[in-house]
Amino acid sequence: MSMIGIAAALSGAIAVAAGAFGAHGAAGPVEAEWLATGGLYQLIHAVAALAVMRLSHGSAVTLLVGATIFSFSLYAMALGAPRWLGAIAPVGGTLLIAGWISIAWTFWKRRADPT
Repeated sequence: MSMIGIAAALSGAIAVAAGAFGAHGAAGPVEAEWLATGGLYQLIHAVAALAVMRLSHGSAVTLLVGATIFSFSLYAMALGAPRWLGAIAPVGGTLLIAGWISIAWTFWKRRADPT
């Protein structure tokens, strides 16, 4: 469990750094937007992973992996990588959706068991 916490905390730190770089050092407005979007998604899902890591280890990991794939494809493009990397972002987005559905499923299974 502590590795998930460490990964989520580092993910949050990277998200803040990406947002700050986007606001102050991006090459242009498109790159700034990619950094802002990646940072927002990564930060939200880092916090979500921290919130659910004890409830559902798999969900937390899925959120972190999805956020990493989604955000880092945007970060790479913002830093000059080829735009075809944008085709990788939906893989991360799909994992993010899967993570949220996994959380919902976990709550659904536990709805009759208050413990």
